[in-house]
Amino acid sequence: MSCPRTAAPVNLVMSLIATDREKICHVLAILRERFGETDYLSPYLPFNYTNYYEKEMGRALVRRFVSFGGHVPPETLPDIKNWTNDLEIRFSEGEARQVNIDPGYIAPAHLILATGKGYTHRPYLRDGIYADLTMIYCDGSFQSLPWSYPDYASAEAVHMLNIIRKKYLWQLKKIRKEAS
Repeated sequence: MSCPRTAAPVNLVMSLIATDREKICHVLAILRERFGETDYLSPYLPFNYTNYYEKEMGRALVRRFVSFGGHVPPETLPDIKNWTNDLEIRFSEGEARQVNIDPGYIAPAHLILATGKGYTHRPYLRDGIYADLTMIYCDGSFQSLPWSYPDYASAEAVHMLNIIRKKYLWQLKKIRKEAS
């Protein structure tokens, strides 16, 4: 018999996509107010893996990956996704989003992203939000899955995710040591 226990806190991560770097900076400031300081912030990266967002947001999209130093309970992911959805609406012009915010978390074994779209590998959480098992950690690195987004499976993204995970595990170890 398994004995249920509370899950360890996870490392909140997000991807911000827009054509306007200033909007990304503005959104990032709001996210910091809500979730605390960042412990990882990628440079601006070209977002050219798909044209999925072009019709709504325009061309020449850029992305930043961000990790927050404070950890969150994994069960709060639907609340975070719905809050970031509202933030996207605040920055929209009419029906068109100007910034795309994709929250998720890194746990020791995987990267989970939040989404409003269900699919075979996306179990329903609550409040209209599904968990997307995007990457798994094995053999010393994040590994893509058949459904992983190509941009997350890129060598550059995997390198960043491994750095974020390493910091997260160090922070968890420090927290556990201080608690003992």
